[in-house]
Amino acid sequence: MTIIEEFIKKESSSGILLMFATVLALVFSNTALSPLYQSFLHIPMEIRIGPLQLDKSLYHWVNDGLMAIFFLLIGLEVKREMLEGELSSLSQIALPGLAAVGGMAIPAVVYLVFNLGDSVAVGGWAIPTATDIAFALGILSLLGKRVPVSLKIFLMALAIIDDLGAIVIIALFYTTELSTLSIVIAAASLAVLIALNRFGISKKAAYFIVGIVLWVSVLKSGVHATLAGVALAFTIPLNAQDGSGKRFSPVKQIEHDLHFWVAFFILPLFAFVNAGVDVTKISLSQMSGPVPMGIFLGLFLGKQLGVFGFSWLAIKMGLAKLPDGSSWRQLYGVSVLTGIGFTMSLFITSLAFSDDSLFQYTDKLAVIAGSFVSGILGYLILKTGKKA
Repeated sequence: MTIIEEFIKKESSSGILLMFATVLALVFSNTALSPLYQSFLHIPMEIRIGPLQLDKSLYHWVNDGLMAIFFLLIGLEVKREMLEGELSSLSQIALPGLAAVGGMAIPAVVYLVFNLGDSVAVGGWAIPTATDIAFALGILSLLGKRVPVSLKIFLMALAIIDDLGAIVIIALFYTTELSTLSIVIAAASLAVLIALNRFGISKKAAYFIVGIVLWVSVLKSGVHATLAGVALAFTIPLNAQDGSGKRFSPVKQIEHDLHFWVAFFILPLFAFVNAGVDVTKISLSQMSGPVPMGIFLGLFLGKQLGVFGFSWLAIKMGLAKLPDGSSWRQLYGVSVLTGIGFTMSLFITSLAFSDDSLFQYTDKLAVIAGSFVSGILGYLILKTGKKA
C-alpha cells in the first residue's frame, strides 16, 4: 500500500468515526446526560514542575495539547508532500493550490458581507475558510470507485494547503498578548531544533524532548500552542541515517506512528468535546443572525464557489488541467465537499470567540449545519454521476 493510499484509507475511516462522535456529543448535550457531559468537559487536569504550572480543564487540554499533535501531523504531511509528494512541483500544485486560495478567500468574503459592521463578530472571518479532510475523504470512501483516485488526491492536496493557510491565519490573527520571556525560550528551542536538523541528528527522541519545551513555552507565550507542532514538524529531517549507516525517513516514520492516534483518538475526542451544542436553546431567529448565516453560507456557498470557480479559471487559462479520469460534474461535487469545515472550523471558532456563549452557540451549530449540508449535497452530486 502506497503512502497516499494509506493516508486516504485512514482519513476516510476517521471521517466516519468523527460523524459518530459528533452525533454522540449532540445526544449528550441535548438530553438528561447534559450535566454529565459538562462535568466531563471541565475535569481539572494539572501538571506542576517546581514553579512551572499547567492547570487546565479537559476541554482546554484537548484544544491546546492534543491538537498540537494533530498540527504536528499536518506539518509532517505538508513537509513530505512539498519535498517529494503531490505538492513537489509547480504542475502538481497549480490546481489544488489555486483552488485552495479560492476556497479560503470567497468564504471569508461571504462571512464579512454579513458581519463587517460588528467589531466582535468580524473576528470570525476565518471560520468558514477551512476544509476537514477526514470528513471529506470519509464521504468519498462511501462512493467507492465512482470517484477517481486523481480527485481524491486533488482533495487531499487542497485540504493540506488549506490547513497550511489556516496555520498562517492562526499565527497572524489569533495571537493574544505576548510574554517576552516565553517567546525567547520558544525561539531558543526552535533554534536548537534547527541545529539538530543541520547537524544530521536522526534520534527522534531528541526532537521530541526539545519539542516539549517548545510547546510549553509557546503555550505560555500567548501564541497558540498548536503552532509549536507545526514548527517541530518542519525541523524533523525527511531523510537521515542511523548509526549503522542505514537510511530511513524520520518524517515518514513519525507520520505513520501518529496517524492512527490522530485519526482514531485525537480527532474523535476533539469532535466530542467541541460539537456538544444544546440546540433546544437555539431558535430559528438566532440562527438567522449575521454570524451563523455568515458561517453557514461561507461553508456551503463560499467554499464551492471559491474552489470550483478558481479551478475552472485555472483550467480554462491553461494553468492546470482537469484531474485524470474526472469530469466537471465530479470536480464540482468535490468542490461542494470542501464545505465540510468541521474540525478546523470548530477549532478556529474556539480561537475567534473564546467565550462559547457569546453568540449562544449558534456559531458552532452553523459550522455543523454548513458541513452537514455540504456533505449531503456533495455526496448526492457524485453518487448520481457516472462512474469513474
